[in-house]
Amino acid sequence: MQSKTPSLAPGFTLFPNLKPPHKTLFFHQIFVLILTFLAYASFHASRKPPSIVKSVLEPTVQSNSTSTDTGWAPFNGPEGTHRLGELDLAFLASYAIGMYFAGHVGDRIDLRLFLVFGMMGSGLLTIIFGFGYWFDVHLLGYFIGVQVFCGVFQSIGWPCVVAVVGNWFGKEKRGLIMGVWTSHTSVGNIIGSVVASGVLEFGWGWSFLVPGLLVIVVGVLVFCFLVVSPDDLGFEIMSSEKEIEMNVEGESSGNLEKVESEEAVLLENKDSDDSDSSAAIGFLEAWKLPGVAPFAFCLFFSKLVAYTFLYWLPFYIRHTAVAGVHLSHKTAGILSTIFDIGGVFGGVLAGFVSDIIDARAVTSVIFLLLSIPSLILYRVYGSVSMVTNLSLMFLSGLLVNGPYSLITTAVAADLGTQELIKGNSRALATVSAIIDGTGSIGAALGPLLAGYISTRGWNSVFFMLIFAIFLASLFLIRVAKTEIRRMVNGFRVVTAS
Repeated sequence: MQSKTPSLAPGFTLFPNLKPPHKTLFFHQIFVLILTFLAYASFHASRKPPSIVKSVLEPTVQSNSTSTDTGWAPFNGPEGTHRLGELDLAFLASYAIGMYFAGHVGDRIDLRLFLVFGMMGSGLLTIIFGFGYWFDVHLLGYFIGVQVFCGVFQSIGWPCVVAVVGNWFGKEKRGLIMGVWTSHTSVGNIIGSVVASGVLEFGWGWSFLVPGLLVIVVGVLVFCFLVVSPDDLGFEIMSSEKEIEMNVEGESSGNLEKVESEEAVLLENKDSDDSDSSAAIGFLEAWKLPGVAPFAFCLFFSKLVAYTFLYWLPFYIRHTAVAGVHLSHKTAGILSTIFDIGGVFGGVLAGFVSDIIDARAVTSVIFLLLSIPSLILYRVYGSVSMVTNLSLMFLSGLLVNGPYSLITTAVAADLGTQELIKGNSRALATVSAIIDGTGSIGAALGPLLAGYISTRGWNSVFFMLIFAIFLASLFLIRVAKTEIRRMVNGFRVVTAS
């Protein structure tokens, strides 16, 4: 089944000077990067409030604290952390399941409209969750129900933005481009943390209302100005060059005449090529593509760790004395952004390194293995002083989020446009959904386990995280070995010549 031809965004009717030849291809590439960056950053900003308000809903702290918080039923009972973990599970499980369907649907309909649909639904449901504060709702079923539906709408975002960016950029320097672009995750977390913490003193409902409105506003911008593919603006040469890049990658740069010949063939047979490249790939067929399963299961454990920090780090900081002092709700929420700031640098660094050595799996394994000692140091020495806490938190964020960002972006785009499927850009949403959907199952499991295990002590939680990182690295060992052999063989060829 082929997708319906997308209509041009209405913003281009209001501002015709945005169309070519008034604006260049490079301008639109940057424009698309900015729009999709803002879109997914707003998605993540709206996911952050539950972690910020956790310590308000379930305010239990150490005996030497002077806190007088009473919490919010049904989360303030003896099993409050269990209920909070179940709340995370409700969102992330529906998100993971919805991800598989979202990618399948995204390959077949207008990605711009589908993305806007997800943003509007996510924003409204985030606001509805906050209504529980003003309407004095204390039913667990209400909060879980809202989270389930919100997770479904949130799952639409990722396959859409990855597919759109993949349409506009070839594989060259994709790791660096995606590394910079994927900082939207951490930037969104930072914005969500700062905004939700900043308005928390007025009531926890405001921590949901403001981020929810943010998603809706950005959704309007996406509806008005997002262009899904360069073909929609008539950049046909770009499309042909991208096909050439995918099909002749690895060949000698001296074969200029061959490339020109292939370009002529592509242009001559454009209609048949377009129909082939626009055909959506099947779900099971995508799973069988080389590299998809190992990276998907690696991301399962990587996101388990990343999302445990996303949903529980402010709570952990609030309930763990730093230099003998327990921090306030607002301070704990703002300080947790240091982990995400480290994640911004980690995503860019991982993308840059993977481009230099041309080895995504090797880069991911290095980051994963280095993150194990960083987490141990953070748990053991993070409470010594504020400086050590922030420094080790930044380092942990850099190493934990590096491979997570790399796999969900550059790797997914690489696997979705590999030569085996002839650079079929329509496979991008499906492959991205499989990889991130599998990772999201781990993301649902991690916060749930943390909610239960934390009652036995935070050492147990950190042991779980370290074990998950170790398993994540194991899934990439075989792929990493293949990349190392390829690099060694390439080095031998260069030295021999």
